[in-house]
Amino acid sequence: MDSRDLEALRGAIRCIPDYPKPGILFRDITTLLADAPMFQLAVTELARPWGDAGVERIAGIEARGFILGGAVAHRIGAGFVPIRKKGKLPHETVRMPYALEYGVDEIEMHRDALKPGEPVVLIDDLIATGGTAEAAVKLLRSLGAQVRAACFVIDLPELGGTRRLEALGVPVHTLVAFQGH
Repeated sequence: MDSRDLEALRGAIRCIPDYPKPGILFRDITTLLADAPMFQLAVTELARPWGDAGVERIAGIEARGFILGGAVAHRIGAGFVPIRKKGKLPHETVRMPYALEYGVDEIEMHRDALKPGEPVVLIDDLIATGGTAEAAVKLLRSLGAQVRAACFVIDLPELGGTRRLEALGVPVHTLVAFQGH
């Protein structure tokens, strides 16, 4: 991606101070999604490495990962696998717990969403601490998926999520990085 496109993409992301709590600078991609050329650019860049790489499934983390992941899956001709918060899927599921600031939550996917050995790319809007993405990788691997990479529009590198996924042997691709959190 050239530097003009990179700056345009960065400019399409709204920054909201003190949300959801004081001291946090929230990176809101709804403005990017509403801007058709920027949405198309983000999807194109997220899909670029996977067009002819034999990826059979794109897994998207609820909820913005559904939007981006579905578009990328369509672009490369892959199936889409939703990874949801517990209790949201109607068929037999597998779950993976992950730590929150105060407690534990779980994500889940359908047990029959993919076949062992299938190449999968994980997509979400943002990587921060990496807890949810790490749980998603472990969940996919629990069903035998070959997780080729995890892709995000935004990286908050100071929070360590990218390093956390790379420690699992998962390459991480991001479009823009913002300092701070």
